[in-house]
Amino acid sequence: MRSLTFLGKMTIFGFLLSTLPVIFIGAFSYVTSSNEIQKNVNAGKMQLIMQIKSNVEQKLTTVNHTLNQVINSTVLKKAMNQPLTVNEFVMYDDLRNEIRHMQSFDTKLEDVVLINERHNWMIKNSGLYSFRQYAYYEELSGLMQVPEGTSWVLNPSSWFYSEESAGSAACSYSISLVKRLPTNGLEKYGLAVANIPTCSLQELLESDDDPLSSIMILDDQYRILLHPDPSLVGKSVTVSGLHAAQFTEPSGQYTETVDQKDYSVTYYRSELNGWIYLSATSIASMTKESTKIGTYTLYVCVFMLLLSMLLAWLGSRRMYSPIQLLLNQIGERLTDIQKRKTNEFQVIGERVTHLFQSKTELEKELQQHIHQVRTFFFMKAFQGQVRQSEMTEKLTQFGYGTQLAEWKTMAAITLQIDFLENSRYSKNDLELLLFAVHNMIEELIPYEQRLAPIIMDQTIVTIIGSTAYDLDEFSSAQYALTEHLQQQIASCLNVQVSIGMSLPFRSFAALAMAYREGLEALKHRMKLGEGIIIQYENVNEGKHYLNLNYPAPIENELMDAVKLAEKDKSKELLRAFLQAVFAVELSPQEYQIPLARLLNNLLIVMQESGISMSQLHPMKGPLLKELLELHTSTEIDDWFWTKVVYPMIKIFKDRQEEQYHNISEKIIDLVQHRYDTDLTLEECASRLHYNANYLSSVFRKETGHSFSEYLSMYRFKMAKKWLADSEIPVKDIAALLRYNNPQNFIRSFRKQEGITPGQYRDKRRNA
Repeated sequence: MRSLTFLGKMTIFGFLLSTLPVIFIGAFSYVTSSNEIQKNVNAGKMQLIMQIKSNVEQKLTTVNHTLNQVINSTVLKKAMNQPLTVNEFVMYDDLRNEIRHMQSFDTKLEDVVLINERHNWMIKNSGLYSFRQYAYYEELSGLMQVPEGTSWVLNPSSWFYSEESAGSAACSYSISLVKRLPTNGLEKYGLAVANIPTCSLQELLESDDDPLSSIMILDDQYRILLHPDPSLVGKSVTVSGLHAAQFTEPSGQYTETVDQKDYSVTYYRSELNGWIYLSATSIASMTKESTKIGTYTLYVCVFMLLLSMLLAWLGSRRMYSPIQLLLNQIGERLTDIQKRKTNEFQVIGERVTHLFQSKTELEKELQQHIHQVRTFFFMKAFQGQVRQSEMTEKLTQFGYGTQLAEWKTMAAITLQIDFLENSRYSKNDLELLLFAVHNMIEELIPYEQRLAPIIMDQTIVTIIGSTAYDLDEFSSAQYALTEHLQQQIASCLNVQVSIGMSLPFRSFAALAMAYREGLEALKHRMKLGEGIIIQYENVNEGKHYLNLNYPAPIENELMDAVKLAEKDKSKELLRAFLQAVFAVELSPQEYQIPLARLLNNLLIVMQESGISMSQLHPMKGPLLKELLELHTSTEIDDWFWTKVVYPMIKIFKDRQEEQYHNISEKIIDLVQHRYDTDLTLEECASRLHYNANYLSSVFRKETGHSFSEYLSMYRFKMAKKWLADSEIPVKDIAALLRYNNPQNFIRSFRKQEGITPGQYRDKRRNA
């Protein structure tokens, strides 16, 4: 139990650390004074004031902006210079549309009033009026005296809603934005008034049981604009018990006594219009909960203290089990750890650090070779040697997942360098020039629009793609891109290049076909000269490259399936191959070419595998002649299967079974001779020169057991033999069978036999 000492100390230390925050929190809660509570509440009130100020001023700014648009409109400027009568309905309708547009915003506007004193007319929501006959003519005329610029004025709502708006009767006052008209004239004889009822802004203020604990707003004359009690709106702030003399600074906090109660007042004066936003909160209401908070905090601290003690006790009991298991898995023994005078966590940390260092080094090595691997993959793909099933997987691994998901149309671009007579370069510089052009392509074409360009046979080839589905749009963009590319290369390197473009295609499976079409397009330099850009749609009547109808990827999968003796998969792939061949409109003579090619490749596989022709075709007749005498696709399918593919599968199957048996016998022999060592499947694979996963599959097929199961079974067999026929101690038997701990061996033996090793030895001796 000495190994638990370090963990026990850690648990106790962790327990003490976990309880210290609880103790400090409780102590802090008790010593927090009412002044600190007041300070925190005032800070919160200031934040609330600033938030409400921001919301109110946002609406005021929006109203100001929209009203400016109305008064600067051509319609209003024209109307200000003429009288309006009931016959001027077009002009009136245009003005009403301007007003409705302004009120459509979320500005809380109830009414917008336009007044022209010179021509004696007034327009508001309810219609067109004679201004001098309006009931509040003198009051509205008094607004002509407001200062220049933007003015927000508190006015009685009855001035504007005397007879047409019953809904606004409950709101006694409106906050009016007043602008004198015309804006550009020296003489002002009109008004534009935008009215916001104070009631509509009331929802921006928060209220509670005590009215003085809520927010109120004062104008620059210390009149109440907004208050939880609507009856106080329009009155001086002194009616609420506060004194205007206190608001001397742009913002601040002070204490005021109202009705023999102390209130903490927080205020802020707006820079926009001089309004004052303030909040008055009862100090008694802020501090009356401090005792309850302290008591509640004490209960929470006690609960957390008890919970921490319980968790520490449970953790100390259960912590060591997974650590011991982890040490066994990484091959460390307690005796070795104690000899090194270290602890379990340091050992585990060293192993983890070593693993991360190994992982980092491996990632660096892989990163160095990723470009070469990607280039090799694209070379195989352009040569038609990549199966369709692995194309998507490989492109995703190389970071082209976005292109796979978004590209709708693609084309191949092939580029070759033209050496002119007056060029300063020679063909000895070709490799260097190709490298330079390759780098320019990577810089000039965005990564999202291309695959990585590669150099093949003195030709630079890449695939460009687009999310556009329209072929004409894609072709135009493709030609513009290649033309820009050719010009930049000529400008920077002073070298002429020719570019061939394939037909557009939709699937990445057509990479090889597109590459051949790009090369085919470049061959027309013999007639057209150097420095050309030619699209394959101008060649071969715009049809895809005919020679690439041969489905090489399917053929590769078929060859692999035959070698692995997979009967069903081989038959399915053969049928898919022939369907791909016959899907193209060809003459009967042209169909013979891919069929003869398939037969030839199958015979090559047969010869490379050491299969004689007599094993495959005992009649010794020419297979090609038999193939050419067939007339229908059904006959050809049946002939390939019965005469060539299936006979080859049977031969590979027999070889496979014989090979499996030999491999399994060799593995069993290694187990019987090296069972008392740290034998692993990887070591067997290294000795037999096979892949470990392949050996695992073969061994399970032959024996019905995995390698680890068979090794464990054989070790138990030897253990029972030693227990019955020798006096070797149980702990030595456990060591011989590579158990790190005798107890692990005893538990495994009991699970296997139902009794302990000692009981098994006694039972055999008594028998």
